[in-house]
Amino acid sequence: SKLTNLGHLEMTWRSKVRFHPLLVRILHKSRLRYYGKPEKKMDMPYQAYFEVADGSGMMSMVLWNSLCPEWYHSMKVGTVLLLDKYAIKTSYPFKTHPTPGDSQMKRFATIEISLNVRDPPTEISIIPEEMVKPEWGLPDVKYRFITRSELDDLPNNHSCDVIGLVTFVGRAERARKREHSEDFWLYRWAHAIDGTSDQPFILELFATSQPDVFEHIHPMTYLVCTQMRVIQDLTENPSRTVYLTTSNESQIFITGWHKGQPYTKDAKVKNFIQWTKSQSEADQIKKTVIGGYYPFPRPPDSFLKY
Repeated sequence: SKLTNLGHLEMTWRSKVRFHPLLVRILHKSRLRYYGKPEKKMDMPYQAYFEVADGSGMMSMVLWNSLCPEWYHSMKVGTVLLLDKYAIKTSYPFKTHPTPGDSQMKRFATIEISLNVRDPPTEISIIPEEMVKPEWGLPDVKYRFITRSELDDLPNNHSCDVIGLVTFVGRAERARKREHSEDFWLYRWAHAIDGTSDQPFILELFATSQPDVFEHIHPMTYLVCTQMRVIQDLTENPSRTVYLTTSNESQIFITGWHKGQPYTKDAKVKNFIQWTKSQSEADQIKKTVIGGYYPFPRPPDSFLKY
């Protein structure tokens, strides 16, 4: 059928009611958001957004309500979609934006694609990777992997991807989303090493929409975390520690989930796998820890400094 592209949509969307189908690849995926309120009677108040791209650039795509339980888990980073009967809306100004792996990619930020169960009922098709043709010009998923030796030089809030061998994982803890709120964030701390430094990555992992992965992070698993944010303690604390925290678009993968993921082709991921082959599993197991209370960032040694 006759296709359109994202660049053409941005130029012509105001003058059209019906849009031609779109062929796009998913580059980023947010966690699933529940926006239900007791006074509002909605069957499935869910929302998730994705960053999708074609040869012309990248745009946000929002999946609404009952389409979320039906499609959210099938729409992975790297998945190619054929979309028809979608709606175009002006962008929501307050949402977070992932940092694209390809800094040269054009971003269309004024509008977003809206996928609804009606008005109009969107038609979504997933194109299997083996049927994707090079002439469609869809961009590859690109990453920003860093090694532990590079981390200390990165600025606060820098976005990056990491891979490491888990040496410590803490228990799941809860933090209130807001003071006096009944809503909580669930998170756990983990350490992962990659052989480039004596220090591990310290990772603050909030529960994303991947409970099956979040609950099964164990020592000795290969852990990949994407779209992590660098937290640099900007005070004059000599014992300052850099750590990484998840963002709204973070994805987490552990051993058993890596097959077929786009990052397996990345050079730094391949280097890490080579390093693990040179390690003795028995030696590494002796250094691993699981559970317990992990106070972080650590308080100073004395009350005077405190």
